[in-house]
Amino acid sequence: MSRIGRKPIVIPAGVDVTIDEAEHTITVKGPKGSLHSKYHPLMNVKVEGNEILVTRPNDEKEARSLHGLTRSNIHNMVVGVTEGYKKEMEIQGVGYRCAKQGSTLVLTLGFSHPVNVDETDTIKIEVKDALHFNIVGIDKQEVGQFAAEVRSKRPPEPYKGKGIRYVGEFVIRKEGKAGKGK
Repeated sequence: MSRIGRKPIVIPAGVDVTIDEAEHTITVKGPKGSLHSKYHPLMNVKVEGNEILVTRPNDEKEARSLHGLTRSNIHNMVVGVTEGYKKEMEIQGVGYRCAKQGSTLVLTLGFSHPVNVDETDTIKIEVKDALHFNIVGIDKQEVGQFAAEVRSKRPPEPYKGKGIRYVGEFVIRKEGKAGKGK
C-alpha cells in the first residue's frame, strides 16, 4: 500500500472541499482563493468528517502509481488555499538588478534592454531589494513554472555564477582558460 496515498488529508478550518464523483473533479476553497482540478477516474476520493481520503480499487501498477500522486496533488491544493506557495529568487552579477514598476518586474541583466516580466492574475511578484524577489501564488505547479520561466531569462552561468537563481541553489563552477593548462 502506498505510504503517502493512505495518509488522510486534514481539512483545516475555513476550507471548503467539494467533490464531483461523476466528473472526477475536486474544488478546494479557502481564505487565499479557490483551486479546481480533475483527478484520475480510477481513484476514489471522498470526504469523511474533516478529512479527505484517497483510495484505490486494486493493486495493479497503474492504480498504485496514481494513488500517492492523487493524494499529493489534493494536499498541495489544500496547502495552497490556506498558506500559499513562494519561490525565493536572487540575482548575482555586477550591474544586475530588479525593480518593480506597477505590476511589472523590470530586470536589468546585462542585455542592451531591460527584461520585463508581468504578473498574472494568480501569480504575484514581491521585490525585497535590488537583488532579491519572491514569486507568490496558491497553485504549487504554477508558481514553480513561473519561477522557472523567470530564471530562464538569464540562468546562472558556470564560470562566474552570474544570473538569476533560486535562493540556496548550488551552481557547479568550472575553471576558466587559465586553469586548463595546470
